[in-house]
Amino acid sequence: MKLEFHHINFVSENIEELDMFYQNIMQMETIPPEKFPRTAATDDAGYDGKIKFVTEGTMQMHLAEADMTVANKHNQEINPVEKGHIAFRTDDIEEFKTHLRKKNIQFSDYGTAFAKEWYQIFFRDPAGNVIEVHQLLD
Repeated sequence: MKLEFHHINFVSENIEELDMFYQNIMQMETIPPEKFPRTAATDDAGYDGKIKFVTEGTMQMHLAEADMTVANKHNQEINPVEKGHIAFRTDDIEEFKTHLRKKNIQFSDYGTAFAKEWYQIFFRDPAGNVIEVHQLLD
């Protein structure tokens, strides 16, 4: 099972302002949203908040609109768009979930609720920071 750092997700009430800051002040470039196909949100599942994507060339930042209802909507403990998270990509999400269970780490399994091409889980480190691990689906 391989893990690699993938992106940082920052959450804000004002995504346009945050996006302009990272583009104008930090000189990051926009990543077209078409590169991240989203799962359609409904009243019962998914997330339809605004999202912007930027990069400095190697690292991605995902800038997401805060939504305090996501965890409840999905019957999960962890809300990845409450305060933000860091994300890693794995080549075997099932093996990574088994690894977490063996270490007694509780996680929220969102599957493809947010992204059509990513299977996502979220958990917390000992300091309470949210971590995403996802697998790119074929």
